[in-house]
Amino acid sequence: MLKNTFRLLLLLAVITISTDCYAFQSKKGKKGKKGKNIQAPAKKPGKNKDTILPYGKVITKKAKSDKGLFTVHNLDNKYYYEIPDSLLNREMLMVTRIAKTATGIGFGGGKQNTQVLRWQRKNKQILLRVVSHQIFAADSLPIHEAVENSNFEPILYAFPIKAFHKDSISKTTATVIDVTSLYKKDVKALGFPSRRRKQYKISKLDDSKSYIDTIRSYPLNIEARHVKTYSAGEPPSNSSTGSISLEMSNSMILLPKTPMKRRYFDQRVGWFARGQTDYGLEAQESKTVRYLDRWRLEVKDEDLEKFKRGELVIPKKQIVYYIDRATPEKWRKYIKQGIEDWQIAFEQAGFKEAIIAKDPPTVEEDPDWSPEDVRYSVVRYLASPIPNANGPHVSDPRSGEILESDINWYHNVMTLLRNWFFVQTAAINPQAQTVAFKDEVMGKLIRFVSAHEVGHTLGLPHNMGSSVAYPVESLRDPEFTKKYGTAPSIMDYARFNYVAQPGDGDVALMPAVGIYDKHAIRWGYRPILDQTAKGEKKTLDSWILEHQNDPMYRFGRQQFGVIDPSSQTEDLGDDAVNASTYGIKNLQRIVPNLIKWTAEEGKNYDDLGTMYRQVLGQYNRYMGHVSSNIGGVYEYFKTYDQEGAVYTHVTKANQKRAMKFLHEQLFATPAWLLDKNIFDKIESAGNIERIRGTQVRTLNNLLDHGRMARLIENEALNTKDAYTLLDMMTELRSGLWSELSSGRSIDVYRRNVQRAYVDRMEFLMTKEQPKIPENFRRFVVRTNVNASQSDIRAVVRAELNTLRRNTRSAIARTGDRMTRYHLQDIVERITSILEPKK
Repeated sequence: MLKNTFRLLLLLAVITISTDCYAFQSKKGKKGKKGKNIQAPAKKPGKNKDTILPYGKVITKKAKSDKGLFTVHNLDNKYYYEIPDSLLNREMLMVTRIAKTATGIGFGGGKQNTQVLRWQRKNKQILLRVVSHQIFAADSLPIHEAVENSNFEPILYAFPIKAFHKDSISKTTATVIDVTSLYKKDVKALGFPSRRRKQYKISKLDDSKSYIDTIRSYPLNIEARHVKTYSAGEPPSNSSTGSISLEMSNSMILLPKTPMKRRYFDQRVGWFARGQTDYGLEAQESKTVRYLDRWRLEVKDEDLEKFKRGELVIPKKQIVYYIDRATPEKWRKYIKQGIEDWQIAFEQAGFKEAIIAKDPPTVEEDPDWSPEDVRYSVVRYLASPIPNANGPHVSDPRSGEILESDINWYHNVMTLLRNWFFVQTAAINPQAQTVAFKDEVMGKLIRFVSAHEVGHTLGLPHNMGSSVAYPVESLRDPEFTKKYGTAPSIMDYARFNYVAQPGDGDVALMPAVGIYDKHAIRWGYRPILDQTAKGEKKTLDSWILEHQNDPMYRFGRQQFGVIDPSSQTEDLGDDAVNASTYGIKNLQRIVPNLIKWTAEEGKNYDDLGTMYRQVLGQYNRYMGHVSSNIGGVYEYFKTYDQEGAVYTHVTKANQKRAMKFLHEQLFATPAWLLDKNIFDKIESAGNIERIRGTQVRTLNNLLDHGRMARLIENEALNTKDAYTLLDMMTELRSGLWSELSSGRSIDVYRRNVQRAYVDRMEFLMTKEQPKIPENFRRFVVRTNVNASQSDIRAVVRAELNTLRRNTRSAIARTGDRMTRYHLQDIVERITSILEPKK
């Protein structure tokens, strides 16, 4: 027995040795010259990318460290994040913007992407996960588990853990990772988005021309700047390089541990809002709830009784805007005034000094102060040729709380203001009868734009329905305009008072923070104590219903493709025909003075050309304001407890007035625009084409598929009270071709617009409604129609037949040879449309 046991042990030993040798040879060794097995050298510590090293081996004394939300280390052009354990799994908002751009690609500060992220430790890695708040159910509900299972957080990036740091002083632990590749590689969520890449046919990131510029850490945010160079098939500028270079900015902001109480959206009061699908509601369907973007304005505990008594109180945390150090000294006070103009609106919400403007500390006072620190909202003054300003903000997607806002103020916004103020007020305003405004005049205009942009940062969108609240004649009244400005809301594009006429007196020329703005701020910001977000609704509704029939309190959304003529950009007053008639009278006063008002010794005529084009642009706006009434449908938001329709068609009488205006002011050659003295100084040729373009733009706007569909629907719904498609088409043809019955000669401007009419009719006969470009689908609202199966082509065919018949009859009556050639050509064009050759 013992002998057999010994043999068995010996056999097992042999098997074990053989197995070890086999494994040894194949995995860890190789044969030397004499066939002997040679053991592979042991791996040095740190060579394995998964090896976690002592902190001092990773973050050496050479590292440049920046303490803040995370400590950021820069070592040999590599960047490391040191993430405290307390911030793992905390939600952070990543906002990706273009910091610096190439010509033709947006503007610096343009937001490209927004995502909520969380850093999560898993085994030997830190995972950067994308968090979605699009769907929701309270964790107390059974359906919460289903929502969680449908909302698995994708991994944006995975980082091997390099080291741990245990701070003996603070008794905290942190994890160290190398984040260099996150910003150097082509991570699309943090770079140029896919929708923009298609536009320029970007194929790949060029690593050799991409780099990290800076990564800085602040108490509540981390700011990364990195340059990306992409290979591009169609770059918008510098095409010989075959590439696009951009500097991207990524702001990672820590979200509050406790989200702010929401306030729910109501379309009757304009507000920037965000949506979330809530599966925990009692409704028998999934519903999207929307809530406002707004600052967290709260009453201090010690001021609660004062607030309840109706006294104004200073909020726990004020909204503070700093003026960029780069801002020219002479403009700073005007920008500050525009910011603090909103104080009067916040008084309606129960607060005083709720919003204030400050100069930033000097470098000597605070060398670490930076406009990129999320604790500071800044009006950023940018040396850019872009003639604009914008007011973006960053908000918590869970609650809508605005965390920070930087207003981008481009230097050339002053050029835009000068052009508007000149062309809209110079006829009655001596201060605008020059191209070099005094500082005080420009300062007032800067204050106006500052207040408008601040309104956006408070949560207010454009209110394009505001400017129609005032009767046109009231805009000529000094007493009325001094009290109410030119519109009830500074958030409208009610620029300057183009209605007022010489002799009207000292009328106000621009809007200010007005009645609607105060109403909106009260509705969005006034605390409703001891109520939940849902419990506030009854009170909020009552504030709207208090003023439901007052046009000064109306909100009208911005349209891209105008359907509602009472909610347009750049218009004034409640009657577009009257207001535009006054506006044209003022333009007719400006044109003869353009040379005098732009003159300066030793200067060329560039400013004259610019201002003439501004006149033409303003004239175009008037045509748009009026033409939108034809086929127009008013939109007045209401709820079930309010009487009346939400949508009503423009009256037949107003549509007929609009058509008459267009024939008189546009399609009849506008001779007052044809000033030979101006043309001789600004161009060798081009005035005929310019007038043609102006007329054709409005003509094509009238003969639009959607507008024609609304006219058809109006007739179907309102029968004899409707302005019909046949009404419009008959009146348009009769006016455009009035020479056919009289035998008059047709001038070159009329010949051009008549040819454009035939071209557009051919388009309607042969083409379907154009598709909206993918990039604009979420902005453009229009009436859709299938042209081939509607009445449109039948009516167009009948109109072309009538026109051909009338044109043939007119050819023999005209004594002008060019007119005869033109009419013969028209007959041939119509025939080719109606009788195409196969």
